[in-house]
Amino acid sequence: MMKQGVNVMPDRNCRGRPWLHGKFKGCGYRLTMGREAILGVLSKHAGHLSAEDIYMKVHPGHPNVGLTTIYRTLDVLSNLGLVYKLDFGEGRARYELAQGPKGAHHHHHLVCTGCNKIIDYTDFIDEEVELLKETERGLSRKYDFNITNHIIQFYGLCEKCKGKK
Repeated sequence: MMKQGVNVMPDRNCRGRPWLHGKFKGCGYRLTMGREAILGVLSKHAGHLSAEDIYMKVHPGHPNVGLTTIYRTLDVLSNLGLVYKLDFGEGRARYELAQGPKGAHHHHHLVCTGCNKIIDYTDFIDEEVELLKETERGLSRKYDFNITNHIIQFYGLCEKCKGKK
């Protein structure tokens, strides 16, 4: 839908993607226009958006989608495992799409405590991957717990902020 020059539903975002439509239907949810618009924003924008950021991008094209709807939808998407709800210590949740048609896009975060910059860390080396697998296996055995995913955030100072200290 196009309104005020803002396209918030590229390529009929979710209905054209059977993996997503099936995920909603399989869990007893309808894929509404508002939910499509929210998922469209998350899929089009790299980074870690707050509910307010998403609202500002969705609202011009869908004025009937309020901030309360955004929060409720983000909770549903998070519960379905389609969206990660992240806390970077700034007092509000941030969200990112957890998976696409090819599956999860796994990464970790480097969070600068000086300027709040967030870096997605994806270029894992073999030793890191093996360490994480061994850690998951050990925790699974120790606590008789089936680990299906993890989120890791490292906190410190980025290159720019490190130079200021």
